[in-house]
Amino acid sequence: MNEFLRKIEDVSIGSEILSMNDITKIYPNGFIANEDVNFNLKKGEIHGLVGENGAGKTTLMKVLFGIETAENGNIKLAGEKVSIANPINALEYGIGMVHQHFMLVESLSVAENMVLGQEPVKNILSFDKDTAVDRVQKVSKRFGLPVDPYAKVRDLSVGFKQRVEILKMLLHGAKILLLDEPTALLTPQETEELFDQLIDLKNEGYSIVFISHKLNEVKRLCNRITVLRDGKTIVTKKIDDVTESDISNLMVGRNVDINIEKDKAKPMQSILKVRELTDFNSFGKKVLNKVNFDVRAGEILGIAAIEGNGQSELADNLSGIRTIKEGSVSVKGTKINDLDIIDIRNLNVSIVHEDRMTTSVAVNQSVKTNLIADRFEKEDFSNIGVLKNNEIEKLSIDLIQEFGVKTNDGDSAVRTLSGGNIQKVVAAREFSSNPELLIVSQPTRGIDIGAADLIRRKIISLRDELNTAVLLFSADLSELLSISDSIIVLYEGEIVAYFDNAEDLTEVILGEYMLGIKKQTESEIKRVVSNG
Repeated sequence: MNEFLRKIEDVSIGSEILSMNDITKIYPNGFIANEDVNFNLKKGEIHGLVGENGAGKTTLMKVLFGIETAENGNIKLAGEKVSIANPINALEYGIGMVHQHFMLVESLSVAENMVLGQEPVKNILSFDKDTAVDRVQKVSKRFGLPVDPYAKVRDLSVGFKQRVEILKMLLHGAKILLLDEPTALLTPQETEELFDQLIDLKNEGYSIVFISHKLNEVKRLCNRITVLRDGKTIVTKKIDDVTESDISNLMVGRNVDINIEKDKAKPMQSILKVRELTDFNSFGKKVLNKVNFDVRAGEILGIAAIEGNGQSELADNLSGIRTIKEGSVSVKGTKINDLDIIDIRNLNVSIVHEDRMTTSVAVNQSVKTNLIADRFEKEDFSNIGVLKNNEIEKLSIDLIQEFGVKTNDGDSAVRTLSGGNIQKVVAAREFSSNPELLIVSQPTRGIDIGAADLIRRKIISLRDELNTAVLLFSADLSELLSISDSIIVLYEGEIVAYFDNAEDLTEVILGEYMLGIKKQTESEIKRVVSNG
């Protein structure tokens, strides 16, 4: 243990262990992500950090972890000013960050991942695997978080991958853990397990920053909460002094009604038909196994699954990203097995991809360009190849305003926006094309409560006003239950349950099927195929 970690150890429980004072971070494009932000953390507490997308939460933690450098302000640890140059430096100061998207090498073992950066060696050319395994076993036993050091990361569930990430930080000496949306991909059962682990760490004197848009979890888990809005600190309060409604109002600066009421669906003819769809991953493992279902006009069909159970491959097969290997898929009676993405979209299909940065936007192009990327050639926006700039400008202004995209103007590059605002751009483009079929994956992942509410209501309005058939992939079970009409559960690439009335479900019941604890009979599952 280095000298500074000893100073952290000497701080008494309940005393301030960290303070960030007057932090200002300005990006090269002039965007002020943090402006004179103040944040403090006590030893042995779980501190919630909340705010809308673009409020500056992740940027603030990146400054603390040495990924970003602030233009102004200072950081104190155990009462002493420190300069954190990079993540390695941050770990030397006892600060570890677990990112929303795991930073693990899928092809390596658990042990190999956990010792990256501190690899034990037998000699200059030889990795000491036995020592690595021993280190992992000791830290696993020390914190009561069992993992298999020999397992390949690609074979782990999301919950275990997250456990590996946390143990990795603890193995590297972290005393302060920064967790960015840690429950975004977890089932209720896995979330409960994570909370038990975090509470145990807190009770041992570890300090935890918990970034989340799930206010019920923040309220339940945290001791205190800090709200950021527009890059500024709004308030820090004891969690017992605020309600979920108070928190959401502080985040957005106005009253937000987060309860969604919708009329009962009136399904019509089948728009999407999937028959015997089977697929394999790059390792030859079957990831989809004879999947059959229909999505009807005027219906929202939700897909519930733990990450790695075939839902991503299913979405990619339906949208044309992956080649359909076995089985068939048709849209409005047209078989799409051999169609490319453009041909599928020309069947009046809109697609919101799971990976917004890779497959949903052109990051170096402007917001305006991205908003009309699916309709450049339509006569409303071009005439014999000449763009109608006035029409494009009008549409972009309207959509930016309607979806609340926080940007200087439509000419700003998409890469300059926060992740949540990029998601708003994608939703604005796809929802405004009046689709007959909407395939939407993780529509509100990592975005704030106000933006999530807007997107969910837009999906319901497409169902009601246009009779759009909606296929919804979401790891947020409360979202699935609140806006889906019916739900399919995937486990190990197979449909293991179909519920034609989502109102009858709870997150706990869904979780049991998602974990493979329960499975419906074949006759119950067959109801997912319509006669329409």
